[in-house]
Amino acid sequence: MLQRDAVHAAELVAAVEEGKIPSVVLIVGAESFFIDRAVGALRKAVGEGGMGSLNEDIFEGRGVSATKVVEAARTLPMLAAKRFVMIRDVSALNAEGLDKLAEYTASPFDTCCLVMTAEKLDGRSKLVKRATAAGCFFEALPLKERDARGFVGHEARRRKLKIAPQAIDALVDSVGVDLPAIDDALERLSLFVGPQGAIDLAAVESCVTRVRSESIWALVDAVGLRDRKTALRATASLLADREPPLRILAMVARQLRMVARMKSALISGASEADATRAAGAPPFKARELAQAARRLDAASLSRAFGVLAETDLALKGSKRPPDVVLESAILALTR
Repeated sequence: MLQRDAVHAAELVAAVEEGKIPSVVLIVGAESFFIDRAVGALRKAVGEGGMGSLNEDIFEGRGVSATKVVEAARTLPMLAAKRFVMIRDVSALNAEGLDKLAEYTASPFDTCCLVMTAEKLDGRSKLVKRATAAGCFFEALPLKERDARGFVGHEARRRKLKIAPQAIDALVDSVGVDLPAIDDALERLSLFVGPQGAIDLAAVESCVTRVRSESIWALVDAVGLRDRKTALRATASLLADREPPLRILAMVARQLRMVARMKSALISGASEADATRAAGAPPFKARELAQAARRLDAASLSRAFGVLAETDLALKGSKRPPDVVLESAILALTR
């Protein structure tokens, strides 16, 4: 487990953009978007005005020794202030290797920026403890649904864009918590409205396709009605739009979680508007959510989540074609 003293990787990016380049960075988490952005910012900052690749070393944790990484970090830069040294998947090192990196973290060279990344790392390790004590331990955790709108607003401000609340709702409803998709959508929207323009609902509807969102809701409704033909048609539409089956599954799961929260709130006596907020959905989805919540009983929702969990495992580990696995799940959901 990670310690709670870690700072989010987004704060690291903000510091680097202000010209603060740390000598050591440890980033741990499953959200590659945050890791990639932090690494990109550090690499750019270190490389500015230097000799580029001559002052870089990038290692993979599996198959490299910690000694080699430390030696690279202690090598003096060529015609530059700092070197950039990175080790991906640092958790693949053995305990001795992690301890060696922990020793370096306690006393790093200021002529190097050493970046270590991992999806998971034991919080009890010396490396995590030393990095935490040094203030260079950062987390890259997946974004939660309730934070998606805040993230879109923050990203818009980073780009110096004005964006209306309704536009944020529509964007999140369309792409969910897929951070690269949000990033791509905002980039396209910035080009669409221009440097002085503001992003409103019409811009999102013009520039960001809503076919995916509409097809997902059609799929969820079809599951509730056990309408196999419509469900398969909606699935085929998403696959034809080149959506990866795993992402389609994630979007269906997200919508069904909203339905489950909506149902729970309605049962407790909440109004449709309050229940929609509790479900984490935009206001204009209130009627659709309420209809889906009334259509799907608790047993159906429980069964659906079971099928989705099994399909997630199959998509990640089965040798069957992903689209076939997904279609099998749709057949099971509408049985």
